[in-house]
Amino acid sequence: MDILISGLLLGGTYALMAMGLNLQYGVARIMNLANGEMLVLGGLAAFWLFTTAAVSPLLTAFVVAPLAFAGNWLIYRYLLLPLVRRAKSTGQLEVDSILATFGMSFALVGIMVSIHGEYFTYSYLADPFSILGSTVALNRFIAFLAAAAIGFALYYWLNHTYAGTAVRAVSVSTEAAGLVGINVDKVSAMAFALGGAVTAVGGTLISTFITLDASVGVIFTMKALIIMIMGGVGDIRGAVIAALILGLVETAVATIIDPGLTLASAYVIFLAVLLFRPQGLFGRRSS
Repeated sequence: MDILISGLLLGGTYALMAMGLNLQYGVARIMNLANGEMLVLGGLAAFWLFTTAAVSPLLTAFVVAPLAFAGNWLIYRYLLLPLVRRAKSTGQLEVDSILATFGMSFALVGIMVSIHGEYFTYSYLADPFSILGSTVALNRFIAFLAAAAIGFALYYWLNHTYAGTAVRAVSVSTEAAGLVGINVDKVSAMAFALGGAVTAVGGTLISTFITLDASVGVIFTMKALIIMIMGGVGDIRGAVIAALILGLVETAVATIIDPGLTLASAYVIFLAVLLFRPQGLFGRRSS
């Protein structure tokens, strides 16, 4: 039972990391290698406001979300959109976006080091909390609930609103979406900005129980990429379920075998998905 509860809570943490990248790549076709750095920026904001002004990270999330949305919209509009317009194929866009965001990740790391060069951690809602006989930290449980709420909200928005339908249309085919009057550039910018906001909010929540530093973002990016491929590109439901599966597997491996093998277990699952179901758990095979 301890493995089950701990694994689900860890999976909730991973879902917060992956949903943003899934929106950015699934809709805008931008493989954002600076996704992890955006998460760390959200965590740094929560740390700074909590230690200097005693502002709850839960309140900080409501400040970080619009700022991250605006910042990611500007990044897409002025850095990535020119790459989108000059790309002659989806493959070229993916390569160009990987190179651009790879460089952007280094720039963000440098900015964070200049702001706060050391590891940053703080204690917030670290009180023990009992679930079905298992004791966990309250901050992890809150992060799990937040991940579930964000995932449900995104799934509902994508499937039951006009704007969400436009986003899904662009994720399927930019050419067809343009033919029916959808402003592809506008929708892609919105999806990229929303993905960045979700990631940054995840950072504010994760910072309450994980020690962060400027260079740790690459690990979050890799985990988010694994989850996105596992769940199916552009599928929020798949990202959440894949995150829960990864959390359960890593927790079981760390508890039963060796904590040092958790990353290896993640890549075993990743390779198995690539070999036997490359479209992901909920993706559709290309015709």
